[in-house]
Amino acid sequence: MSDNSSNAAYWSANVRIILISLVIWALVSFGFGILLRPMLAGISVGGTDLGFWFAQQGSILVFLGLIFFYAWKMNKLDAEHGVDEE
Repeated sequence: MSDNSSNAAYWSANVRIILISLVIWALVSFGFGILLRPMLAGISVGGTDLGFWFAQQGSILVFLGLIFFYAWKMNKLDAEHGVDEE
């Protein structure tokens, strides 16, 4: 019984990390790059407005950051549940 609850806790934490990452990615790529672009037009970054920067560069950089965040967080979660690579 303890093994099943440990597995459930592990997958629950895993799904929570994935959902948080997906929400951040959607907010940055779709929200800032498309929906909120008119509001961000007055802020200049690198010679262009912030909304355009998010659509072209920011969403890619955030996605790469999320990949590293996910790997770091999953390594930590694996170690907590004793399924890490040694």
